[in-house]
Amino acid sequence: MKKIIALVLALVMVFALCACGAKEEAAPAEEAAAKLILGTSADYAPFEFMYPDENGEMVYGGIDVSVAKYIAEFTGKELQVENMGFDYLLASLQKGDFDMVIAAMEVTDERLNAADFSDPYYTDYPPMVLVKAANAAEYTTLESFEGKSVGAQTATTKEDIVKNDMPGANLVSLQNVNDMVNQLVNDKLDAIVLDGAVALQYAESNADLVVAECDLGEAYPYCVAVAKGDPKGLLPGINEAIADMLANDKVTEFIAEADALGDVAVEVTAE
Repeated sequence: MKKIIALVLALVMVFALCACGAKEEAAPAEEAAAKLILGTSADYAPFEFMYPDENGEMVYGGIDVSVAKYIAEFTGKELQVENMGFDYLLASLQKGDFDMVIAAMEVTDERLNAADFSDPYYTDYPPMVLVKAANAAEYTTLESFEGKSVGAQTATTKEDIVKNDMPGANLVSLQNVNDMVNQLVNDKLDAIVLDGAVALQYAESNADLVVAECDLGEAYPYCVAVAKGDPKGLLPGINEAIADMLANDKVTEFIAEADALGDVAVEVTAE
């Protein structure tokens, strides 16, 4: 009888240890499920950048980051931001490194092959061409850029604009927007193509730069990207959050907040 009791007690202890182990293993999964990981490229003020908070610590800010925070709060999750070069964002999303990508990203046929997209959350000014103020009189039409070196961020629709809408222009693709602006300022590029709000911010903060008087067509809305097929089932919640956000005109607040941080915004390159 003593042996039987000892055996039963041993089995109880084994089951108890297994149960504890299961709980310990479940904890990381539960923690991961409570987070919403954003992939973005923090070199694109006013949409995504970094700035020092009241404690002097660098944190992420911008219109897109505020949109991501709103989505996270609406869906009851904690936002985690990861910075990466724009041209790697969708590939990393497919690999599962992020839950979503928000980076002033328009929907294109090519991108639809790599990701699914939410309803639109914002439409910017049309794309603009940034040039040196001293040379602005040279550029009045898109044909004016024939033979000129025109920069665009790698893997963006701005590359397509240079290739398709600026006849004779020589496309120079660069990963980082800061590098493009520096090359323009230092006469290594003749012009760069950017989203409207980004171009205007650089023109306002740098007296040497202006927006050229030429038309690049209409603006297309920005959307949130999730992995192809939405394997985590995030899109319904994201779309509900966007609908609520737009109904309450929150994007206007986000724009004002980003503009207020303009003087302290720091655009950072991903490692």
